Amino acid sequence: MKLTVGQRCGALLLLLLLATAFLQPYFYPMDIGFQDLSNMLASPDAESWFGTDHLGRDMFARLASAIRLSFGLSLFSVACALMAGLLFGILAGLFGGWLDRLFSFICDLVMALPGLLLILLFASLSPGSFWTLYLGIALVIWVEFFRVIRAITSTLASSSELQSSRLMGMPWFYCIKRHLFPRLLPMVATLTAFSIGNAILALATLGFVSVGLRPPTAELGLMMTELFPYYYQAPLIFLQPVIAVFLLVFSLQLLAGKVK
Repeated sequence: MKLTVGQRCGALLLLLLLATAFLQPYFYPMDIGFQDLSNMLASPDAESWFGTDHLGRDMFARLASAIRLSFGLSLFSVACALMAGLLFGILAGLFGGWLDRLFSFICDLVMALPGLLLILLFASLSPGSFWTLYLGIALVIWVEFFRVIRAITSTLASSSELQSSRLMGMPWFYCIKRHLFPRLLPMVATLTAFSIGNAILALATLGFVSVGLRPPTAELGLMMTELFPYYYQAPLIFLQPVIAVFLLVFSLQLLAGKVK
């Protein structure tokens, strides 16, 4: 796959964000839970690079931890949704019949509710739990992968090249690897980048409405909620998690551009 200029810029921006977030404990070893009430909403300085929040906690350390959490949970959810969508989409597209009807019925059940509302329902079952957020996000994203992969697979199932391979006695594994994967890879790569961005937005939205993870967890949406009452007093501090979400999603949107 040949990446466009926009995709290279997105990959570079995402790499810089993740490298900073994951290497922060080594070059900036600050405790994200340490409170200094005598130094609340402090401006950036040499000791605290991004300033402190309303409880005197270091903002740079908390932002790095929040980026690691948001990206890690989103990546895990999307990876599981991708594996399920790939497996069930290929089975439904190749063999059709009752398999196709079963998976399509499950897909229709999930789509009966808006995606964010479904994630909200899962999160409300056990507020502050990672696993309910993971299940809700993965279930919603699975539908997108399944529908795209099933549509492409069902089209290729009747193609002459795949039928020729089957007539020559080639196993299904060879046919899938030789004929399906090269067609699926560009679309799946684009959809994966979009899905990670959507998962990060969903996680931040749940945190902002206080349904997702609970304090003192460093999470981008939760940080926005905690800092919102102080937006007039310390606008730079309040904008930091907003900018972090924007840069993460923006880099993934660039990375999800058209593959040549």
